[in-house]
Amino acid sequence: MDVTITVNGTERKLELDPRVTLLDALRHELGLTGTKKGCDHGQCGACTILVNGRRINSCLALAASHDGDEITTIEGLGTPENMHPLQTAFVTHDGYQCGYCTPGQIMSAEAMLREAAEGWPSYVSKTLDADPTLTDEEIAERMSGNLCRCSAYPRIREAIAAVRDARNATKEAAE
Repeated sequence: MDVTITVNGTERKLELDPRVTLLDALRHELGLTGTKKGCDHGQCGACTILVNGRRINSCLALAASHDGDEITTIEGLGTPENMHPLQTAFVTHDGYQCGYCTPGQIMSAEAMLREAAEGWPSYVSKTLDADPTLTDEEIAERMSGNLCRCSAYPRIREAIAAVRDARNATKEAAE
């Protein structure tokens, strides 16, 4: 089956078995190994990527169902020479230990920050009518689909909060 996806800004044409997951297509067909295979059941979040700007567990998605979609992996977010603010914050705040879950955590955090900026409430949001305030409790709830076996959760939340604060400062300065 022919599948065309845009990955990290580059259109890629693939010939795949229709049963191939998006995760396996990224890792094995395109050599993008930053996205990790953890549980392979959609329970750990290690395989989190952005599809058309929204986070998904790529282990649960068939590549064929994303024909024509725009996909961003950790490799497309930043590079070692030009890190994304979340990548920098994870390093600065020691938001990783073994690092296995880190790419999925960062991709999920980027999407979560966008969702909150768009006013999406969470289970712990105080109201459905106002923009959510990204408290530590909100960040923890919104990141609950991404597991860390090393239990670096406090540092992960600190890193996300630092980026939240920087984005808020930039937004306020622009207003």
